[in-house]
Amino acid sequence: MRFLILRTPWEVEKDKSTMNLTKKQKSAIIGMVLGDGYLQKTGKKNARLRLEHKAGHYDYLVWKTKILPQLFQGKPKILKRIHPITHKTYSYVRHQSNSSPYLGKIRALFYPNNKKRIPENLEKWLRDDIAFVIWYYDDGYYYRRDQCFYLYLGRVSEQEAKTASTAIRNKFNLVNQILDKKQKGFVIYFPPSEREKIKKIVEKYFVPVMAYKIPS
Repeated sequence: MRFLILRTPWEVEKDKSTMNLTKKQKSAIIGMVLGDGYLQKTGKKNARLRLEHKAGHYDYLVWKTKILPQLFQGKPKILKRIHPITHKTYSYVRHQSNSSPYLGKIRALFYPNNKKRIPENLEKWLRDDIAFVIWYYDDGYYYRRDQCFYLYLGRVSEQEAKTASTAIRNKFNLVNQILDKKQKGFVIYFPPSEREKIKKIVEKYFVPVMAYKIPS
């Protein structure tokens, strides 16, 4: 008789496809995927991670790739793109990782139907606070006048927003609430009471070009 064995995320990570990634590196990947990163399918089981930022954030992208030397080789490329509305040409920087079965498994988690989503078991994957830092650097905003923070989630469902909110509260002890910004989608709001806690977390992974997102 054969039995179907369901494995937890941690058992999946024990596979050889992890390439000996550390807890910090695995968490960084999750932060990148939650933020601006895109996992592109390459074959049946593999995927690669594509990172893009405006040209002014070149050093930030390089910082990201240096966290994952097993996946990223060479230097980022500076490319040009025409804005579809303003028709102005602007520069941006891109780097793509090597293809990997491990990234394929992460893609299956975040893109179950080829559409990005926040997985219900997100909390289990946030194993190091570098995940939150990268997510915040990518999609966060510090409103200096009111000393509060916003983390933009984009076009996600209300349930996905609740999942993100709960995971952040439980893993990083950060009080937050969900705001519906209508056209901008759901946003996680952090009140001024969380200012010093967020500052302490983010400054552990300080990137000079992203300093404007950290309270002075």
